[in-house]
Amino acid sequence: MTYATLHATPPATGTTDLRTEFAALISGCSVFELSSRAKISLSGNERVRWLSGMITNKVRDLAVGQGIYAFVLNPQGHILGDLYAYNRGEWLLVDIDQALTEKLLGIFRKYIIMDKVEIADLSDKLTAIQIVGPKARETLRAAGFEFQELGPLQLADMTWKNAPITIVRGDNAAVESYEIWLAPDHVASVREALTSAGAVPVGPAAVELLRIASGIPRYGQDIRERDLPQETEQLRALHFNKGCYIGQEIVERIRSRGAVHRKFSGFEVTGPLPAAGTKIQAEGKDVGEVTSAASLPLANGEKAVALGYIRRQVADAGRRLQAGDAELTVVSLPFVAMLKK
Repeated sequence: MTYATLHATPPATGTTDLRTEFAALISGCSVFELSSRAKISLSGNERVRWLSGMITNKVRDLAVGQGIYAFVLNPQGHILGDLYAYNRGEWLLVDIDQALTEKLLGIFRKYIIMDKVEIADLSDKLTAIQIVGPKARETLRAAGFEFQELGPLQLADMTWKNAPITIVRGDNAAVESYEIWLAPDHVASVREALTSAGAVPVGPAAVELLRIASGIPRYGQDIRERDLPQETEQLRALHFNKGCYIGQEIVERIRSRGAVHRKFSGFEVTGPLPAAGTKIQAEGKDVGEVTSAASLPLANGEKAVALGYIRRQVADAGRRLQAGDAELTVVSLPFVAMLKK
């Protein structure tokens, strides 16, 4: 599962209870549609150079069939959005949340001046289905999808029952996942084949639980425009030797000075589940805030967790803090140990 996938809000396709759906995500195989993701193509002779100047990660040396995760920043280094970019050979595919499409396309078009770059929205031609869980690979095989072993954010093109599709390996460290990119006309038949092979349809509530359990920040909720890249702890989105891009000066200044004051963190929760926006306190002083929280329906009972930002001085694992009437214990992300219980 890509981080982008877990940022998405899939349609309510689940027909089972939440505990069963969450169990399928972390210990079996689940399936859901990614209709809230947008696919954008970038073509033209200067596409690589141009995109490299727009995002925080390196595009120039990206192998064909490989992807990266990156941020789009403003000149002050604040995050305007996040995306995945894949090298498709003669063109680049950019995968973003539908909610960010208008915003990011507006930014892109603003910075195409004399560049030989063409942008096209492929959302009406290309959609995606997500398969998640430790049994995802064997379920895909049982449904007739045969492909080579893939690394994180690596893709393979194939034909399934005369339908051209692309299989993409996700990069979530907590759980194995794949995406199938395909034309909207083929969604129903692919979904039926996967469910017949044992995949459990799940809805948005279960997917949101997995996002939080995986410690994945979502743009618009856990990542806001006021946040700086290093504060999010998503260092895989940054490349420090890639050349100039918008906001690079601030990112480099932070790196050279050693750290930022806040960091994205995970917490075990004792007491009532804190709402997003609840202030986190240490010894009566505000040191951060909660951005997401959930009660995970694990096999051995409910486990409350939260995500948020705290000052680095109080970010040591095991440190106990307060958030309203709840006690928070700082833990490392992702909550992998909990998912395996």
